[in-house]
Amino acid sequence: MKISKDEIEKIAHLARLDIDDLQKEALSGQLSHILDYIDKLKNVDAEGVIPSSGAAFLKNVLRQDIPGLSPGPSVTLANAPERDEDFYTVPRVVK
Repeated sequence: MKISKDEIEKIAHLARLDIDDLQKEALSGQLSHILDYIDKLKNVDAEGVIPSSGAAFLKNVLRQDIPGLSPGPSVTLANAPERDEDFYTVPRVVK
């Protein structure tokens, strides 16, 4: 499946990415190659194969939840790019 430069521009716009023409060409080829590979996977005969998930065999390592004292805003906000007294300041995202 061939991905056009127009589709790449639309995807980049939705992802809020600024890409140049050279990157558009490269991404078009790479995404087309990926989609071609996925099309090949659609034709794989998987009859009789038992579905499995690697996540089923994982075990979470948990620790005891022990309450402690808060280090306070001077420590927690030390690396904040912007702050207003004891609060983080972030750009507005909803109008």
